[in-house]
Amino acid sequence: MTDTWEPTATGVLQLPSGRLVRGRALRRPLPPGPTPGFAVHLLGKRPPEVPWETRWLRWPDFRLPSSHTEARAVLGEAWERSGSARVEIACGGGRGRTGTALACVAVLDGVPADHAVDFVRLNYDTRAVETPWQRRFVLRFAQL
Repeated sequence: MTDTWEPTATGVLQLPSGRLVRGRALRRPLPPGPTPGFAVHLLGKRPPEVPWETRWLRWPDFRLPSSHTEARAVLGEAWERSGSARVEIACGGGRGRTGTALACVAVLDGVPADHAVDFVRLNYDTRAVETPWQRRFVLRFAQL
């Protein structure tokens, strides 16, 4: 038995493989229910401490990650861990950076890069991935 999210939990994206990853806004209160076992925080400055394991990916609002290599490694780790743990990906508002990162994780899960943004908008948030350069980042993610 794995320690993952319920597919119907708030903000949870079910990937084609069945893996579950929760996206959320750090500016909002923690949703009710179980806490993450692992989280990726996408912020321009160091996030506050939380009582679960995290990785901080420096990613300013409306921009791209400061290091594409680090983004590939951290999001790859999130995808790997999502097979057996509750993984959360979060930014300030829970849409642009979070949606972009979720689309990249969907690419790792086998969603074609040119369909990943639509997949996340359909299954997570219709306003996910906010900028043209975030969309291009998803398209190029498989080559990082």
